[in-house]
Amino acid sequence: MSQTINPVIPQMEPSFGAEEAELVNQYMANPGFITEYKRTAEFEQKLCEFTGARHCIVVNNGTVSLMAIGMALGIGDGDEVIVPNYTMIASANAFAVLGARIVFADVEPQTLCLDVRQAEACLTPRTKAIVLVNANGRSPQAGIDAFISLAARAGVALVEDAAQALGSYYPCGTHMGLRGLVGSLSFSAPKIISTGQGGALLTNDDAMAEKLRYIKDFGRSSGGQDYHPRFGLNFKFTELQACVGLAQMGKLRDRMVRKKQIQQRFEAGLANVPQVRLFPHDLGRITPWFVDAVVEERDALMAHLKTAGVNTRKMYPPLSQQPIYQQDGSFPVAEEIGSKGLWLPSHSHLIDTQIDYVCAAIAEFYKRG
Repeated sequence: MSQTINPVIPQMEPSFGAEEAELVNQYMANPGFITEYKRTAEFEQKLCEFTGARHCIVVNNGTVSLMAIGMALGIGDGDEVIVPNYTMIASANAFAVLGARIVFADVEPQTLCLDVRQAEACLTPRTKAIVLVNANGRSPQAGIDAFISLAARAGVALVEDAAQALGSYYPCGTHMGLRGLVGSLSFSAPKIISTGQGGALLTNDDAMAEKLRYIKDFGRSSGGQDYHPRFGLNFKFTELQACVGLAQMGKLRDRMVRKKQIQQRFEAGLANVPQVRLFPHDLGRITPWFVDAVVEERDALMAHLKTAGVNTRKMYPPLSQQPIYQQDGSFPVAEEIGSKGLWLPSHSHLIDTQIDYVCAAIAEFYKRG
């Protein structure tokens, strides 16, 4: 490892090609209003077919999808929502904007999913929902049934933030996002499929689906009618996003295969580097979103890799330590990830020689010490 690689290996980047351009161009040859219509409905149907959901409602991003869930649940001032202390900040902000108090709970060390015992300890009479985040496509070691049971006993909603879990399944065979009352997907740029921005709501509950459809379109039952029986906002999708999404869906299964191969190659390449601990995955049912690891001397390793032409990204710090929240408490797992967690290059078009190069660069760093 004496030379840097050219070009730089990004940690993550979306992949679009001729298929996306063709569908967009076909639409624009005879464009309608561009706002959501037939292509959007087709994209929703493809997602239903892939995940097994009875209902799929797409919205303009994955944060809005969670916000729409909160609105459908009637969450507001004085309510509490339990959120894992390790997650992207949208998992909390989407409910905080509605006036809810966010209560953080620590995560499991093996999966980084919400710890059910910690969540139970956070319950109060004001709790309205528990947000289970499927971290990197993983399910909680305690099992999804433990969360379903807890939510039922407490009389609160179980919300699945499955933004990182498209293509991942629970041990029972159900796609993630479909065991709670409602689940949320994201199609932002780093996700396994992307529409630039975008999100989707998955549910098998007819009443919840009806509420969400009203909420995303100003509280009206259909476009062009200025009658609003419910409160809603403008969370609509666009036909151009749907065209991109349809092309991306055609590539999803191949990407799932490649993501698993990437994970396996990193595992093999770093097996003899004890300073790096990759999180385990059951690749028979899980599609890793990113390659995530706990590493020693994280900042120095990142600097070394950057010099070698390899970009990495720190994993999420504890939300309780973010300036906008600042909550006291003991969160040892989230705190360890905040200081040692690292995402390695993870995009689906990463090639084997690049993975081997990254592994060699990491091994070289630790040999210096």
